Amino acid sequence: MLLNEKESTIYMDHNATTPLHPEVLDAMMPFLEEYQGNPSSIHQAGRETRCAIEDARGIVADFIGAELDDEIIFTSGGTEADNLAIKGFEAANDNLHYIVTSKIEHPAVLRPYESIKRRLHNVIYLEVDWSGMINVSKLLFLKDTVSFCSLMHANNETGNIQPIHEAAKICEKCGIILHVDAVQSFGKIPLLVGDLGADMLSISGHKIYGPKGIGALYVRRGLKIAPLLQGGHQERDLRAGTENVPAIVGFGKAVQIAKRDMGQESERISSLRDNLMTGIAENIKDIIFNTDYSSCLPNTVNVSFLDVESDVALLMLDQHGIQASNGSACESGSIQPSHVLKAMGRSDEVARGAIRFSLGKENTQEHIDYLLEVLPGIISAIREDSQDARIRASNLSNR
Repeated sequence: MLLNEKESTIYMDHNATTPLHPEVLDAMMPFLEEYQGNPSSIHQAGRETRCAIEDARGIVADFIGAELDDEIIFTSGGTEADNLAIKGFEAANDNLHYIVTSKIEHPAVLRPYESIKRRLHNVIYLEVDWSGMINVSKLLFLKDTVSFCSLMHANNETGNIQPIHEAAKICEKCGIILHVDAVQSFGKIPLLVGDLGADMLSISGHKIYGPKGIGALYVRRGLKIAPLLQGGHQERDLRAGTENVPAIVGFGKAVQIAKRDMGQESERISSLRDNLMTGIAENIKDIIFNTDYSSCLPNTVNVSFLDVESDVALLMLDQHGIQASNGSACESGSIQPSHVLKAMGRSDEVARGAIRFSLGKENTQEHIDYLLEVLPGIISAIREDSQDARIRASNLSNR
């Protein structure tokens, strides 16, 4: 198979970001061109944009099953939502006991925890098993000392869905506040805060074909957190600054589209994922799947190719018009192996050979067929070069 002129690239990095949906752009355009009022102004122009914000807030609240629309706080994205949940809770609650997270969280969670640890030394990190599942049962042994817990719903690198329901039951029983980072699962699988048992929940727009620079934090009514930004009274006094109206409107539209299409798309994409995993397993030797097939997002495949540097493989895939990644886009440029895969017990060599393929709306079976056509040759070529290099090094050392 060859790519046609209209399809010069195949994008398989949707866990990093997604293309803007045309319907989202259409919804945003009036608020870029026509409706320019400040939502805090009381005149007609302000009321028009305020109504648009509240409509979007209601759409998001309904989608995640929030009891009240004003439990949705719009932010600049998932990172700010995570930081607001973690730092905001710590700042608003004196004499906190230990706070807990896991070793496989996104940097937007791990780094706020590191900041708190440097000051207060009261952070606990939960381990994960070989399949990447968080050991939430440890919370039971910490019940008298823990005040707050932040865990991801689905891992951004492996796609593995975590036992949040189990964690929530323990947290509720022990009086622990639970924040869930749902940035990667939001819009891909059903997600209701009541079912999850989340007190706070972070979501983002650009993972669901919405605009970049917009996200939200669900905060259960009555929960006390402090703002990160000091200023006006926007967003229930929790997020000062004039709202990004076009992005909020686009976010709301993206959520509507996700609600409309999620069931059908999930089934279609999971079939493509299954075909991809089967094809890799049948055509390439010496691999380790880091995605747990029994509990994972419908669109994600993370696989380590032994004796392969993923950076080299990704460059060769890109030359063939296929765009994928080797982990979190936020960690791009790091020379360190994935902290997620290391926490799962993978060696540095295995972790450095990992590639993540994350599928989306525009991917088809033809794309999977093309990938499976070129990938075995790429992996084989890299391994042969690696073997030749080892032979040359051995010959030099024996002189």
